[in-house]
Amino acid sequence: MNNKYVSRVGLCVGLTLIAAGAVAQEGDAERGQAAAASCSACHQADGSGMNVPDGESWPRLAGLDADYIAKQLHDFKAGRRENATMATFANMLNDQQIADVAAYYSQLPATQGQGGDEADETLLARGQQLAERGDWNAYIVSCQSCHGPGGKGVGDTFPGIAGQHAGYIRTQLTAWKNDTRSNDPQNLMGAIAKRMSDDDIQAVSAWYATQPASADQESAQ
Repeated sequence: MNNKYVSRVGLCVGLTLIAAGAVAQEGDAERGQAAAASCSACHQADGSGMNVPDGESWPRLAGLDADYIAKQLHDFKAGRRENATMATFANMLNDQQIADVAAYYSQLPATQGQGGDEADETLLARGQQLAERGDWNAYIVSCQSCHGPGGKGVGDTFPGIAGQHAGYIRTQLTAWKNDTRSNDPQNLMGAIAKRMSDDDIQAVSAWYATQPASADQESAQ
């Protein structure tokens, strides 16, 4: 087994434990609802986001970890993550408002992702392999080794990606692959994405979009 691959897995596990114990500024969901009014144009009133085929997709925020949402807003505000639209809105919020908006979206019911329903069985099977087992031959770590079983997320570092829109997952993996996103710890996502083909990115994006985003959705199936 490749030692660098093992080291990546070990680092991922260690960061998971650290993230699980992280403590951030406490937010108020009621105040956050008012502060998030301008977010609904893209992320929708229910936080479901939008999947836009062949265009810019906006992520589902509903049900994501509050600390993760807050971190991304701070990164947009500080320029550690680049998106002109998000930078504008993030800079309109102070630290308390960021915590409030994050708290608001985190307590909304998670909605189902879009963009994976038309994928064929072969593509989805490859996506499931990468998500659950990875690909040892290509030194690709399984997604669940960091994002948790079922892709439900772990703390503020590894977001829930199950039930996220395929277009958004694909865009972010491509950004990490092309070095246009780099606000993750130790460049874990960049290192993994560079080992993935475009078909692999499409496969794992489609598969996660078809997965239930919450335990409630799992029990309803």
